[in-house]
Amino acid sequence: MKRTKITLLVLATGLLFSCTVQPNSSGTATPQEQTATQGQNSIVRFADIEVLRYDVPGWDNLTLKEKEYVYYLSQAGYSGRDITADQNYKNNLTIRRALEHIYQNYSGNKTTADWQNFEIYLKRIWFANGIHHHYSNEKMKPAFSRAYFDQLLKETNTPLTTTVADVLFNDKDNKKVNLDLSKGLLEGSAVNFYGEGVTADEAHAFYANMKSPDPQRKLSTGLNAKLVKENGKLKEKVWKSGGMYGAAIDRITYWLEKARTVTENQKQANALALLIRYYKTGDLKTWDDYNVAWVGATEGNIDYINGFIEVYSDPLGHKGSYESIVQIKDFDMSKKMEVLSKQAQWFEDNTPLLPQHKKKNVVGVSYNTVIVASESGDASPSTPIGVNLPNADWIRAEHGSKSISLGNIIDAYNKAGGSGRLKEFVNDDEELRLAQKYGDLAGKLHTALHEVIGHASGQLNPGVGTPKETLKSYASTMEEGRADLVGLYFLYNPKLQELGLTDDWKGVGKAAYDNYIRNGLMMQLVRLDPGADIEESHMRNRQWVSAWVFEKGKKDNVIEKVIRKGKTYYNITDYEKLHGFFGQLLRETQRIKSEGDYNAAKNLVENYGVKVDQAMHKEVLARNAQYKEAPYRGFVNPYITPVKNAGGQVTDYVLQYPRTFAEQMLRYSKEYGFLPDQN
Repeated sequence: MKRTKITLLVLATGLLFSCTVQPNSSGTATPQEQTATQGQNSIVRFADIEVLRYDVPGWDNLTLKEKEYVYYLSQAGYSGRDITADQNYKNNLTIRRALEHIYQNYSGNKTTADWQNFEIYLKRIWFANGIHHHYSNEKMKPAFSRAYFDQLLKETNTPLTTTVADVLFNDKDNKKVNLDLSKGLLEGSAVNFYGEGVTADEAHAFYANMKSPDPQRKLSTGLNAKLVKENGKLKEKVWKSGGMYGAAIDRITYWLEKARTVTENQKQANALALLIRYYKTGDLKTWDDYNVAWVGATEGNIDYINGFIEVYSDPLGHKGSYESIVQIKDFDMSKKMEVLSKQAQWFEDNTPLLPQHKKKNVVGVSYNTVIVASESGDASPSTPIGVNLPNADWIRAEHGSKSISLGNIIDAYNKAGGSGRLKEFVNDDEELRLAQKYGDLAGKLHTALHEVIGHASGQLNPGVGTPKETLKSYASTMEEGRADLVGLYFLYNPKLQELGLTDDWKGVGKAAYDNYIRNGLMMQLVRLDPGADIEESHMRNRQWVSAWVFEKGKKDNVIEKVIRKGKTYYNITDYEKLHGFFGQLLRETQRIKSEGDYNAAKNLVENYGVKVDQAMHKEVLARNAQYKEAPYRGFVNPYITPVKNAGGQVTDYVLQYPRTFAEQMLRYSKEYGFLPDQN
């Protein structure tokens, strides 16, 4: 797919994980909730999760109108949050509401291990927007018994059918998103984007036959609808006002209409008008028109993301998960990084891509560091740290894109992080020195290069279909790997120093390369259960990139595998040659995308990105076990609260924070629960 929801790059030296989500481990629940004490921004720790709060610096410097605009956009975002839960699994809302009812009404003994495990299970469901782990996609099973659960249901008079209750404990619907072809992409996935009996072949054929009015500007077919089979025929249940999810969408549009009255300029107002029309009609041409208008609305202090956007949760790459992010421009950091946007054509001209795959005119790449004010849906509680939109290739080619780095989210991650794991896995003191001195900057630059240059780079050959049509289930990991490779190629380049982004381009490049290889070949394995293959797209791309260059450099020992006292380390002996290998792989990856070469994509991913060295995995898990930091982190949002005078007029909007994670989740369920249990 065309844009990245990069969640978690090398957030400084403590988090060591590039491009995507959080550092991780197995999703096994710990027996009881732990007090989170690592950072002052920590709210709570449970299972493999730590929940943080983020600050919103500069809030008091906004005008009343700007705060009002943020408030309305945030309310619109929260109004759609339950859509994400239902998209993730058809029974998620039923299950979550039943557990919330128990949580609020149980009057029995709350000091037992069973009750503590119940609380942890509910918190995990809140964090993951459903019963499947937010990162591994595996179903999270309770650490309490079915008998205890039945007791809770009975004592709180909580209605829940036996069939749905069984799902919590049995092996049905075990995987939210399955990318193992042998299990069937749809048959093996519990995600709620396709109805019963719809096969992958039928879905591919359905959308292949859905022609766009303009073949050069293809619509994002299937993006905003569930594909079902009725009376043997396929049809779409469109997510729109009056359609599927209509009750929540009507509330989204209610708040967007209010936001439109307080926009900062006419371009913002025009874009919102199109987004509202799209939600009311479900028309994909209007969605494209909105994205064109949104990309062009670059002036002002406030911006947002709202819609059915990312397709990572659809094994076929059609359906967009609902998400919302509302953000305020960080002028100081944006100015520093703006130089990359202005140099986009230089980077494109100097990539190692084949000439026919280079864009002759890179247009409209804007890059800003922003301050998040609210997040919802697929972006919360687990959040991206960088975003590049829109996803449609033709819009990016003709009108450009917006890239953002979520500055206060990155700062909050860094504030909560530690350096223990880093010291355990670096090869020597020099690698540690580079990581500590340049790791933070290298991470920010990789995010920027990945988003601004990577996703904007390259072009398809004439007549070649979109990646979701040609590369199918490999489209997302190939796109993220391609953008990673663009970033890696230019991270080791004197141009960064020439542009004033660093005073030591080699130091930054070395730190970035060390981190990427260390993470791709070892450290990200802590996110997997023993014996598991890699299925998550970003994890796959980090491994296939790292494993490919490692194998390529074996002859000259470019990346040395070092064993000391039973522990494995990777030592880069020749950064120049590794830079060249990244360039070779980038050229081939772009060729695969440009030509729509499915077999080459499959071979690259399956041969290098899926299988795990089990001995290495066992070692990494053992070495990681000594560290108590949570593998995954996410956030509560501040409450944006209107302040009124005696006459009822709003005189200000202030930020308040929830005391607990449970407080926020229960409040959200009460205030934004617009959907029925089943949709």
